[in-house]
Amino acid sequence: MRSDANCAGAPASPGRRALLLAAAAAAAVPGPSFAQEGYPQRPIRLLVGFAAGGTPDSIARKIAEAVSRQVGQTLLVDNRAGANGMIAAEALVKAAPDGYTLLLTTPSLVINPSMYKKVPYDLARDVLPITDVALGDGYLLVVNPALGVETLPALIDHAKRGRPLTFSSPGIGNTLHLAAETFADRAGIAITHVPYKGAAPALNAVIAGEVQAMFIPPTVATAHIKSGKVRALGFTSTKRWPELPDVPAIAEALPGFAFDSGWHALFAPAGTPRAIVTRLNTEFRKALQVPEVRSFLVQGGYEPGGRPQPEFAAFVQSEARRYADIVRAAKITPE
Repeated sequence: MRSDANCAGAPASPGRRALLLAAAAAAAVPGPSFAQEGYPQRPIRLLVGFAAGGTPDSIARKIAEAVSRQVGQTLLVDNRAGANGMIAAEALVKAAPDGYTLLLTTPSLVINPSMYKKVPYDLARDVLPITDVALGDGYLLVVNPALGVETLPALIDHAKRGRPLTFSSPGIGNTLHLAAETFADRAGIAITHVPYKGAAPALNAVIAGEVQAMFIPPTVATAHIKSGKVRALGFTSTKRWPELPDVPAIAEALPGFAFDSGWHALFAPAGTPRAIVTRLNTEFRKALQVPEVRSFLVQGGYEPGGRPQPEFAAFVQSEARRYADIVRAAKITPE
């Protein structure tokens, strides 16, 4: 026989009453696990902070195709170019942390706070690192053929004779800009930086003769090099790029010079539920194992990423410190 305390109509003890109230509240308000069940249930917006046709855009679209197939929902690439990626980053941090707005970006995300007084996000508070997608080895230094220089020493001599030398990039403080400034400092030459809203527009400016040179990811430049629209003078890694073995490493003319081409990585708004973060990390790492994705990255001079989320979060913090040191040394400030 049940005790009186368990019989229908018997008053519940204070402890049992609290448990019943908690259970009722849990039933009335869906918890995180309930809200995340079946994620994703609709298309996901993938923000890219640079113009269509550039390397971040190309990488985003390639991996979005693979992830879309895996999860059964479309990843829609949304280009929000401008302000060195800050327009897209601001859109990310203003979005609901529900896994349906993501950002694929470059080191610009961690560089901006060390360059600008006003940044529309706090790196530690507002963004959540998910995983790295592509790790770069180096950039190609390309020039407009009309400049009349065919080797890196000739370019340096051109500048040392006091002749103007203009470099384009996707924006002030972008890694392509930092590569140019680091090169100029090491070569002992003066350059004029001209920012554009993306790598593709910056390269088009070199092709059109609006500017004379730039550092560019291999994925964007190779076809234009082979067609003769631009001339490649060097590669920023310590070794030559295998896809263009006739192009020397810059270190061959400037011993010790090296500048890696950074990374492309996935971020979500802070507060995104842990289950969704884990799912995203898993799906993007899985997509990086797809042969066509791996081939695309390797041919472009990148290694597939795919760090576990905690490891990648620590890496982002270390990168913020590293680039702050580069910006400080180059004395770069927004114009």
